Amino acid sequence: MDNGRLVELLNEKGRRLYTVPRGTSIGDAVREMNTKGVGAVMVMDNGRPVGIFTERDVLRRVVDTDRDPTTTPVTEVMTPDPVTMDIGMRVEDAMALMTQRRFRHLPVTENDEVVGMVSIGDLVRWVQHAPH
Repeated sequence: MDNGRLVELLNEKGRRLYTVPRGTSIGDAVREMNTKGVGAVMVMDNGRPVGIFTERDVLRRVVDTDRDPTTTPVTEVMTPDPVTMDIGMRVEDAMALMTQRRFRHLPVTENDEVVGMVSIGDLVRWVQHAPH
């Protein structure tokens, strides 16, 4: 079954990409995620993505290791060079990759530039509700 392409999902969901600069503290990055209601942000350096910081990073790399979120930069706990998927890829392929690799958030690229992010919840909602 064809559930469409990531481009269709992002066109409906929106391509807003939430980011923080590389020098941001963990605490400030978490506040940004909470304010925006998202589970992940891209970490940027001079306009280029250098990593992804997620809720799971907070649990595993901050809380579980007793790091101080007020003084530790997000770059020490982010996932550098995250796996991405091209905007033209099928929704099923994104779901398979995220399930296999145990990701909950996946940056989406177009012409090698990050243009959005999808969560596993976005993909499940799309498959359940989008007209195909």
